[in-house]
Amino acid sequence: MMGSKYIVYAATLMLALSGCKGKTNQDAGVDLIRNPRSAQGYNSEEKMPVLTFDSDMHDFGRLSAGESISYSFHFRNTGSADLVISSTSATCGCTVADYPKGRIAPGGEGYVTVTFKSAGKAGQQFQEVTVVSNAQPAVSRLKIMAQVGR
Repeated sequence: MMGSKYIVYAATLMLALSGCKGKTNQDAGVDLIRNPRSAQGYNSEEKMPVLTFDSDMHDFGRLSAGESISYSFHFRNTGSADLVISSTSATCGCTVADYPKGRIAPGGEGYVTVTFKSAGKAGQQFQEVTVVSNAQPAVSRLKIMAQVGR
């Protein structure tokens, strides 16, 4: 019984090793993503979008508990290719962000609107929204703060 276990293991290992012999990612049909910022360095000739916010911080000031308030962060694509924001995420479920879902041409503008819900919160609040895009750098961070009273 113990010997058959080793035979199955050895056969599986040999099959796995021989199945990959001589294959490259191209042979396997894998399309590698080419990033202009790679181990080979930045290609300055590559057209890239640049996500530039007027400000990355907003202070709502004093809020009453239970209040919901929004702020729109203005941005511009200062790069040389179309900008696409793919997602946003926040440090807390009390904070959500809305963003343009289409392409933003070079020179184009838009807003990321952040809404903070102060229900169940008290005291000084700091929240951060992460914006993911095809720009360089790919991640931008927006920060909000508020003083929530009861």
